[in-house]
Amino acid sequence: MDRLACLNLPAFPLQLLLRSHSEWARYPVAVVSEDKPQGTILWVNKKAWNARVLPGLRYAAGSSLAPDLRAGVVPATNIQREVAALIKRLMRFTPEIEPSCEEPGVFLLSGTGLKLLYPSLEKWAREVRADVASQGFRANIVVGFTRFGTYAVAKIRGGVAIFENFSDERAAAGKVPIAYLDLDPELRDALIKLGIETIDQFLSLPPGGLYERFGPKANRLHRIASGDLWAPLQPCAPEEAVQQRLLLDDAETDSGRLLFLIRRLIHPMLVSLSNRREALAELWLHFLILRDWLKERIRPAVPTLDSVQLVDLIRLRLERMEFSTGVDEIELIAKGSPTTVEQLRLFTEQAARDLDAANRALARLRAEFGDEAVVHARLANGHLPEARFAWEPLSRVKLPKDDLNDLNDLNVSNGPAALVRRILAKPIPLPPQPMTHKDGWLLLGPKHGAVEKLSGPYIISGGWWNREIHRDYYFAETRRGDILWVYYDRLRRRWFLQGWVE
Repeated sequence: MDRLACLNLPAFPLQLLLRSHSEWARYPVAVVSEDKPQGTILWVNKKAWNARVLPGLRYAAGSSLAPDLRAGVVPATNIQREVAALIKRLMRFTPEIEPSCEEPGVFLLSGTGLKLLYPSLEKWAREVRADVASQGFRANIVVGFTRFGTYAVAKIRGGVAIFENFSDERAAAGKVPIAYLDLDPELRDALIKLGIETIDQFLSLPPGGLYERFGPKANRLHRIASGDLWAPLQPCAPEEAVQQRLLLDDAETDSGRLLFLIRRLIHPMLVSLSNRREALAELWLHFLILRDWLKERIRPAVPTLDSVQLVDLIRLRLERMEFSTGVDEIELIAKGSPTTVEQLRLFTEQAARDLDAANRALARLRAEFGDEAVVHARLANGHLPEARFAWEPLSRVKLPKDDLNDLNDLNVSNGPAALVRRILAKPIPLPPQPMTHKDGWLLLGPKHGAVEKLSGPYIISGGWWNREIHRDYYFAETRRGDILWVYYDRLRRRWFLQGWVE
């Protein structure tokens, strides 16, 4: 049987908060959703827990229970950045790592195939924990056989724990108090009121009654804990480095011409980082000179997607460098950092666009291939979604106008931004799906996560004037947060992807 390890950094966002405010260590401390009295408490330390300040309470309620409570907000981008950094470090110990999407600081590691590298699993686990500790984090690691068993034990047992057989792991997991699990506060409190305090007691409940009283999430947890619902390890693929390379025909000695060449390589790198929802935090310039690489590092003040700022920093660096023997090859390597949605939107909206050059290029295309070669979509009246737009010739390129943003500016309540439904020109057939989706429907594969919620159906039927049509449309929300627009064609008996919501 394959061995599995769970690495748990207890209350990971709280550890990040205390790393920024080390002077708070002697006080009750909590991470809150927002620094307001009505903010929700998300994570607490032991002093706050002993004062009955529990996750799920309001900040004001927690302050009344512990008057000396210290609290702060940890931005999601900070958590994502630290998780990504930890994954890179853990890749040195095992190639298969699955970070938890629901609980930051929890990682599942594959312990298979390591016998030739480590004398024992305990040695491997201790080295993993020591490496994480060197970064200033507290961590527990449990090596066992199942996802839930190792996770549950890692929530309460400090240091390193190794289970040699499945029965020992299951017995230890059954004694774990449910209060230590990442449960919905209402479910946790309701179970404790019923006298259900451990996982063994939770598993003694009948699944049918649990589903009727507490809903699908409690039933899913019961199935996972009992072993009825199993999923293989879904490791994250190591991201390839964002880099560009240019081989020069002749050795170049002029820094101005080198800057011109580098500028051409910068924009595609920024686009790649933007697609990853990252900003450039560090840029390495490699110059091949007489078979030796000269390396220079550029670091902006804060992670950025501003090409003008980066080119200016590169220019300043090149001005003090000498290339007497000439550069034969240029290589750029970017290191990214998670960024905010606002910065990504700014990069997209303020990208440099030469409309005159674009219109000249389109004119050349029309001259060579005809007027119908350059078209754009226009809204049209139609019964089916794919018939509600038409293609018409495009005479000139204009900057896009986002009318939805204008509407949002009028929303003085600062509510959520308007959503945009993207539609595919042609629906994409999806693979055959199971009859029931309660156990997790991997609509687009494990990368997007299972479908958490289906909203619908919204039925479109008719077509007697052409051909019969009957479609059941749904909005499918995945665990990763995507909202997909899908439909089931009853006549063709198949699912299709119509588009998605942004």
